[in-house]
Amino acid sequence: MDSYVKNFIIASVVYLGISSLFGIMMMASPAHLTLKFVHSHLMLLGWVTMMIYGVGYHVLPRFAGRVIKSRKAAVAQFWLANIGLIGMVVCYTISPYSTIFGLMEAASIMLFVYNMLATLVPKPETPA
Repeated sequence: MDSYVKNFIIASVVYLGISSLFGIMMMASPAHLTLKFVHSHLMLLGWVTMMIYGVGYHVLPRFAGRVIKSRKAAVAQFWLANIGLIGMVVCYTISPYSTIFGLMEAASIMLFVYNMLATLVPKPETPA
């Protein structure tokens, strides 16, 4: 398993654990319901999306019989996605910073889209 795949999956599981703790805190005390943004983003962008990235990078190229277009883009995407997510949940009440981290998250998504399409969509054959 490639290191970036493993990193996405490990990060995903860590985010699942952290977001679950936030969920328990919110259940235990209504005062913690202000953490809904943090909980939902850690759950969806952290647990779900990071797992999709990791499994997608591992499985989809193999299904297509190809190698990933860019390992460097996958590694860059890992860092963008994680810094963007952590920045969003830490700064979610501070609008300008949250926007910057949200843009980082969007950039990481576009890297994944590019890398997957460039890997999976075959190049048109040129006539000989």
